[in-house]
Amino acid sequence: MTDLFNHPISRRAAIRSVAGTSLFAGGWLNSAKPAAANSQPRAKSVILIFNCGAPSHLDLWDMKPNASSEVRGEWSPIDTVVPGIQISEKLPRLARHADKLAIVRTLHHQHSSHNSGMYWSIVGRPYHINSTLINPSRTDYPSFGTLTGWLAQKNGYTNPLPPYVITPAPHCDSKVYLTPGQFGACLGSKYDPFVLDSDPNAKDFRVPNLAPPEGFSAERLIQRQSLLGEFDNRGHPIAAPLVEELETNRRKAISLITSNDVGTAFDLSQEPDDVRERYGRHTWGQSHLLARRLVEAGVPFVTTVNGQSIVWDTHKDNFGRLKNSLIPPMETAYATLLEDLEERGLLDSTLVVWMGDFGRTPLINKEAGRDHWPQCYSMVLAGGGIRGGQVVGESDKTGAVPLLRPVTPADIHATIFTALGYDPHGITYHTADGRPTPLSEGDVVTELL
Repeated sequence: MTDLFNHPISRRAAIRSVAGTSLFAGGWLNSAKPAAANSQPRAKSVILIFNCGAPSHLDLWDMKPNASSEVRGEWSPIDTVVPGIQISEKLPRLARHADKLAIVRTLHHQHSSHNSGMYWSIVGRPYHINSTLINPSRTDYPSFGTLTGWLAQKNGYTNPLPPYVITPAPHCDSKVYLTPGQFGACLGSKYDPFVLDSDPNAKDFRVPNLAPPEGFSAERLIQRQSLLGEFDNRGHPIAAPLVEELETNRRKAISLITSNDVGTAFDLSQEPDDVRERYGRHTWGQSHLLARRLVEAGVPFVTTVNGQSIVWDTHKDNFGRLKNSLIPPMETAYATLLEDLEERGLLDSTLVVWMGDFGRTPLINKEAGRDHWPQCYSMVLAGGGIRGGQVVGESDKTGAVPLLRPVTPADIHATIFTALGYDPHGITYHTADGRPTPLSEGDVVTELL
């Protein structure tokens, strides 16, 4: 067995990647004000494109053409519009957009199981165990999407649309095991995202439970709520967490059902056919189009989960699956989203983030697949004040570990919060046990901004 999987990570990288275990002393300012007068927001919204199951960095963004055949795989790198930057030959359309892209090639953490890996990626902290067989709870740390929604509401967000939307389905290993952190977590149900849980590419697509039952008008619903309120005022209030959550969810549901703006934003039938075709008539394409409609309507954070469950988990036939079913819809949807945002004047204010749970092993296994590899992988950012046309970090000759400029998910989160105008260290929230905790314990990747 080669020592390919035994490269040491630097002491600094190890410390940074477990920063989530640090305890912070008191004295943090618990507010949601923008960071500082000289840190003006670069972005207004974030679209997170998340590839559940973990795409192969070695076959997309960080190819190793000079490595042995057991590492480099079947494809070759191609030049992009930015001299010196190469990506996979399977991404020719994105090669033409490389001037917009910032490719980070040294992202890393320490959890190799899907749900805990997704948790570390979207929360920026390690889950307490490395496992796929886990589910959300109210003791979780919140994801950066949840926190962005929380910050928006703290700042007086009044849009009837939810401040955080996930389409088409939640992060998960399967519908039995949902990724912790993506809901309200320790912040409470008030900050749960709106999960579409429906296929926007379906012919009869409609957001579930977004309209009153047939023959039951919104006005009649409001009258019934008024009547219910009179009964509530005459009774004795019950101070219990479950009752408070029930009331919170009831108010959110009524707001969604009675708002015309909400229905309009989710109505893809209002898009011209040629626009829908550009994105691709598949779930990923229409989810990306929906994300554009939502940020256009003022939603601060939208996640598109590329794949029901962990479809990017290519333990077998890595190259066949990437070539035939995974890369084509992803590239089409992603490239079109960038083009559409730019054409509408929205790219400068919309930060588009592409990432997954972790990467894939440098060594190709006996079933022509690659296995889980959190020690080093790639992600891509564009728009929202991000400096495109660059690569941040360098992995070693096999893509196994960071060689230069290691970056953690927490660093990415700190950068995103900064781009949104929030101080990632000076703004805090309280964990389930009452401890003040900063938005992110990572360092801003200054090269990106």
